[in-house]
Amino acid sequence: MFGTKSRIAGLTLAALVGFTATAAAKDKLTVYTALEEEQLPVYKQAFEAANPNYEIEWVRDSTGVITARLLAEKANPQADAIWGLAATSLMVLDKEGMLESYKPAGYADIKDDFKDKRDNPTWVGMDAWASAICFNTVEAEKLGLPKPETWKDLLKPIYAGHIVMPNPNSSGTGFLDVAAWLQIFGEKEGWAYMDGLHQNINTYLHSGSKPCKAAGAGEYPIGISFSYPGVVLKNKGAPLEIILPKDGIGWEMEATAIMKGSKHIDGAKALADFAATADANQMYNDYYQVLASKTVQAKLPENYPADEEKLMISPNDFTSMAAKRAAILEEWQKRYGSKDAPKS
Repeated sequence: MFGTKSRIAGLTLAALVGFTATAAAKDKLTVYTALEEEQLPVYKQAFEAANPNYEIEWVRDSTGVITARLLAEKANPQADAIWGLAATSLMVLDKEGMLESYKPAGYADIKDDFKDKRDNPTWVGMDAWASAICFNTVEAEKLGLPKPETWKDLLKPIYAGHIVMPNPNSSGTGFLDVAAWLQIFGEKEGWAYMDGLHQNINTYLHSGSKPCKAAGAGEYPIGISFSYPGVVLKNKGAPLEIILPKDGIGWEMEATAIMKGSKHIDGAKALADFAATADANQMYNDYYQVLASKTVQAKLPENYPADEEKLMISPNDFTSMAAKRAAILEEWQKRYGSKDAPKS
């Protein structure tokens, strides 16, 4: 009897040791991201199910904050990988020599517009999002505001104090707006446009989705944002109309990269491989409607604007905008920072 108990105890101990060893065997990947909060558990679960030896630990903030943090950590990188950051931000990091060259499995299935086309790519696109106007029809009716059709419509004096948009220093959506206006109108006229728009802006917020969410909540009648948060709110009953300005919409792609100096390089490569798969792209489609993979046909949710891809500016000079990013942001902040919302 004693021997049996000993064997059981031994087996139990062995099982516990084995369990602990298995748990300890999981490599923790520090992944920096600007994905929306609600995406994080979904993406984490999908990656870890496909790669059970790894566990993601997210570091999440808005695009500008994450980009600044990564640059500040250049001498002592803390991130293993980046999953879900604007490609223009990754181009800035690449210029600083901070990204590892890696061509993930499935790279051939990625559309050309979503690739770093060099022989040794350092980033790969995931999906794209584009600017949109979230227009609260109830609040607009109360204030007698007409529905804007173009960007230039927003310069009309009737909109003074009724518009919010993202600060491009904080938000990738804000930067894609500024980059688009500089390309659509030209540099001189683009800044003149933003000078005029500034007169009608109530507040610059520090997130790409917040202006739309604020419009949906009736805090402001007009939020310059992107389509997805507006569609979600509209489908929940918010009195929103999602407007794609006829003079063209800016867009940006989310992308994935491996940090040079990653302490878990194999895990970072596994993440880059997974991020380029058809399965991952199908997951992105729950939040974005323009996908990187050639093998996945994007599905549009109810009330999503059908002509988004047609109105996205083409060509979109990501390389030039990335090269000028610091100068553009410095100039923008100098001109318009007086209306920034407090940072929470």
